[in-house]
Amino acid sequence: MSDYPLWCVVPAAGTGRRFGGQVPKQYLPLHGMPLLLRTLERLASHPRVGGLMVALAEDDPHWPGIDRIGKAQVLTCIGGGERADSVLRGLEALPEQVDAEAFVLVHDAARPCVRVADIDKLIELGGNAEGGLLGAPLRDTLKRAGSDGCSHTTESREGRWRAFTPQMFRRGVLTRGLHRAFDAKLTVTDEAMAMERAGLRPLLVEGAEDNLKVTTPADFALAEFLWERTR
Repeated sequence: MSDYPLWCVVPAAGTGRRFGGQVPKQYLPLHGMPLLLRTLERLASHPRVGGLMVALAEDDPHWPGIDRIGKAQVLTCIGGGERADSVLRGLEALPEQVDAEAFVLVHDAARPCVRVADIDKLIELGGNAEGGLLGAPLRDTLKRAGSDGCSHTTESREGRWRAFTPQMFRRGVLTRGLHRAFDAKLTVTDEAMAMERAGLRPLLVEGAEDNLKVTTPADFALAEFLWERTR
């Protein structure tokens, strides 16, 4: 993989319904700065990340209007109703110089604790494959619940992974894969799922398990604790 600057698409159009509150979770302060900006700051600190495309809600009143973080250019576009819609719009809004064969990262706005060393691993290993994603093997015992809320059976955890971000794929292939999923009226929950349906086998790159996604207030408290410890 060549050493050209990488762009990262960050879907941030969500309203944080599961989190609750008047302000979307991505704008709540984490160590004195909105969570979204902490995430962008972490991404921009990687030497290969040269641009950030942030997909925002239409008429987002909270976005600070920045156009650069450190060395990284920051652009925005209007996202969609679902995460995958925002990712696709972000991919299509990237500058023309990001050609179809260029690798692009996609990272959740609510994952501020991703480690720079893990992004390194993803770029190095995924760039020599068909792309890839950060994740971790499932270590807990896995149960299948019934409609009664009770544990009905224990599932094998062999070969099961938790999927994280960033995920990294070539711009053209990922764009086509997302379009095909939408045309088939399929809900894709991450980029790797779209690639799997297109016949690719994304490489699983093991990363630190503290790359958590902030979904609940308890997650937010944990992210505040971890943020300075995961640089």
